[in-house]
Amino acid sequence: MKLGMVGLGRMGGNMTERLREHGHEVATYARQTESTAGSLEELVSQLEPTRVVWLMIPAGAPTEDSVAELLNLLVQGDVIVDGGNSNFRDSQRRAGLAAERGIRYLDAGVSGGIWGRELGYCLMVGGDPDAVAVVEPAFRTLAPEDGYAHVGPSGAGHFVKMTHNGVEYGLMQAYAEGFELMHASEFDLDLDAIAELWRHSSVVRSWLLDLLARALEEDPGLEGIRGYVEDSGEGRWTVEEAIKAAVPLHVITAALYARFASRQDESFAAKVNAALRNQFGGHAVRRD
Repeated sequence: MKLGMVGLGRMGGNMTERLREHGHEVATYARQTESTAGSLEELVSQLEPTRVVWLMIPAGAPTEDSVAELLNLLVQGDVIVDGGNSNFRDSQRRAGLAAERGIRYLDAGVSGGIWGRELGYCLMVGGDPDAVAVVEPAFRTLAPEDGYAHVGPSGAGHFVKMTHNGVEYGLMQAYAEGFELMHASEFDLDLDAIAELWRHSSVVRSWLLDLLARALEEDPGLEGIRGYVEDSGEGRWTVEEAIKAAVPLHVITAALYARFASRQDESFAAKVNAALRNQFGGHAVRRD
């Protein structure tokens, strides 16, 4: 099939190459990267009905602005696929705006990172079945066997991806805490060797553990990495939705807070704790 790809970063660029390697024709547009089109209007002009335009750009204003522009360029029956990490509520709203013009809108959660070009991408797609059917040849090319599913109506794809990323936060934090404990132990442990050991028939083996073993092999003490961990929004949204639904997410919430803590050079809360211990118990405090 032929489609347009907007955004040629770490994900969009590799997805474009995987599609092309399997026979699809992909027109591209990216603001700061060499592409086959110099604007969204030019990109749309390179496509034939039924047009499919896939967005792999940051959530928020970049996606909002691009969708608004595309709604004025596409025609009835065309399809927009948002493959970024948009909030599912935004996806539902945009699908409604698109439907008013007869344009179909799919929200596709995409997982696979920089390894997806080789191994394939896990795709979680939300939207109307007729629109899914139009893009399905591309979905099946991008995903490995059993790695693609139409999970529900508009918004469902990004909701499932949001939850996926919340789970990812918890898994990463569990590995981080376990390896920190071993790093601080009385034993002179070879963490690289232990990560490699756990990869083989251990009940905690996973792709994340594979990646951790790779990182420790490259830098055994992780000396070249600062312990500052960003979050791109999905973990926060997961916790917010859990609060609304009164669903307890102990691990995911704690993992999100751990990321916040990683960005503090010194915690004011820790200062308060130290001051209180000094006030009620006369415990010594460390002065600057």
